[in-house]
Amino acid sequence: SGEQGSTRAVDRLMRALDLESIPQTQATRYAMVVRRADLRTFPTHMRVFSSPHDRDIDRFQESALFPGTPVAVVHRSRDRRWLFVLSETYAAWIEADAVASGDKAEIFAYTRRVPFIVVTGAQVRTVHTPERPEVSAVLLDMGVRLPLAPWPGDQPLNGQHPGFGHAVELPVRGEDGTLVFAPALIPRSADVAADYLPLTGANLIGQAFKFLGERYGWGHRYDARDCSGFVSEIYRSFGLLLPRNTSAQSRSPGLDGIRIDAGMGHDERLRLLRSSQVGDLVYIPGHVMMVLGHVDGETHVIHDTSGMSLPGDEGQLR
Repeated sequence: SGEQGSTRAVDRLMRALDLESIPQTQATRYAMVVRRADLRTFPTHMRVFSSPHDRDIDRFQESALFPGTPVAVVHRSRDRRWLFVLSETYAAWIEADAVASGDKAEIFAYTRRVPFIVVTGAQVRTVHTPERPEVSAVLLDMGVRLPLAPWPGDQPLNGQHPGFGHAVELPVRGEDGTLVFAPALIPRSADVAADYLPLTGANLIGQAFKFLGERYGWGHRYDARDCSGFVSEIYRSFGLLLPRNTSAQSRSPGLDGIRIDAGMGHDERLRLLRSSQVGDLVYIPGHVMMVLGHVDGETHVIHDTSGMSLPGDEGQLR
């Protein structure tokens, strides 16, 4: 709405956290994400921006989680509509109806089941199924791993012939909020693979360009992704899980990084850049780019960004 925030609005957000009801100890509860869902700083859909004219970077948007992601449920909001969850890569608030509670062993067994398929396109959707809305047109992003369902080849699946698709098992939230699994079809034409992709330069470039033209989505908003989400999804299609944010990625001991300090000269920086390989990640404060290669001594990168500058006729940036 463009309105400036107020102390009263902040107080309402703090009350929604219901911090006083957090017990000293509690049994760990587990759940699984059943649909692509936002992770929020506070348990609210309220959008907050740094300036009146910004409509892209919602400061309460942290990230998103995808179907099949296990989480630990830590707390519930005062209105009971939000859960504070801990995933492998992030901790934040998620809508309660986006997850289904279940047994720890069953949840993690699902993530290891074979055979499986991996989404290798930017996004795919399950086949439209009006009689089963919980498995109909479910959005699946690059790197999502789903076990195949043991479905007879001569039996219709949700009214469709199973031979025209990949029969998978999706996590579904039952009427009582508990986890069940239901069969669904992914079209045979969808960009999926029977295993994680081989980690080659050609595959890295191919995966990166599958997002070309997608709008920027801070914290995975707009069914899209931001710079760190972009590189994370690329590498997840190879079975590699990166930290969520650029700051954590750039410091990760799992990535063989080279730190450039303020005292490093320009020539040495150029030498490092020109020695980079396809798939290397280049971090600057708050941003990450992936190296595509080198042409005539110039390094080319691909990245996901919310804006750009172009040189004008007199050399100034616009």
